[in-house]
Amino acid sequence: MIITTEMVKELRDTTGVSVMQCKKALEESDGDMETALILLRKQSSASAAKKSDRTLGAGLINVKDGADKTAVITLLCETDFVAKNDDFVALVNTLTDLALTEGTDEVSAKAKEMIDPLVQKIGENIQLGTTAVLAGSTVGSYNHNGKNAAVVVLEGGNKDLARDIAMHVTAMYPRFTTVADISEDDKVKVTELFTAEVNESDKPAEMKAKILQGKLDTYFKEYTLVEQNFIKDPSKTIGQLLKEAGASIVSFTQFTV
Repeated sequence: MIITTEMVKELRDTTGVSVMQCKKALEESDGDMETALILLRKQSSASAAKKSDRTLGAGLINVKDGADKTAVITLLCETDFVAKNDDFVALVNTLTDLALTEGTDEVSAKAKEMIDPLVQKIGENIQLGTTAVLAGSTVGSYNHNGKNAAVVVLEGGNKDLARDIAMHVTAMYPRFTTVADISEDDKVKVTELFTAEVNESDKPAEMKAKILQGKLDTYFKEYTLVEQNFIKDPSKTIGQLLKEAGASIVSFTQFTV
C-alpha cells in the first residue's frame, strides 16, 4: 500500500512523534492506522523503559485549587529545558486535572500510558513524582515558579490567609506546625548535635547547659511554623496571625523539585 503524506501527517498529529517514526509504523502496518498506533505505543513503552534509569534532575510542580480541595502533581525529567517544554507542561496540567476530579489513584493508574509517548517524542526520562489531593474547609496554595509549592489547610480563616501562609512556607521551610509536633526522635538528634558543639567549649557545666538550651530553643523556633515571623509582616508570628483570624492550622505540606 502506498503511504501518503496525508496519512503520515494524521498519525503525527495524533501521536506527536517524528515523521520518520510515523512513516515507518505505517509501512510496517501496511497503512492500517490503528495497527500503526499500537506499534508506536509499544515503541514508546520500550523507549521509556530504556531511559528509566537516567537521573531525574529537574521537573515541574503544578497546583490546582478546587472548591474545597487542592491537587498537586510533580512531574520529573532530566533537564530544565524539558521542564519548560509545552508538551511537558500540558501533560502536567492534564494529570493535575485528573487528580482533582478523579483522585491520585487514577493518576497513578493512567500516568505511564500518558507519559511514555512523551518520552518517545522528547527523548528524556520522565517520571511521575509526588501526587497529592488535600481537602478541608479552608485550603490555600502557593506555587513558586513550579519548583517550590505549598498547600495549607486551615480550620477557620479564609483562603487568602491560607494562601499567605502557604507562600510563607515556601520561603521559610518550616518542619513542624507547633512545638508539640516535634518528635522525641527529632529532639534527641538535635540535642546530640548541639551537645557535641557546646562540649567543645571550656565553659562551666552550668553555663554549657544554658547555652545548649538556648541553641535548642532557637533551632526549634526557627523551624516551627507558628513561631516563625510572618514573611509579609515580620512584626507578627504566624501564631499571632492565626489568633487574630480565629483560625488554626490543620496541616501544611511543601513540595519541591
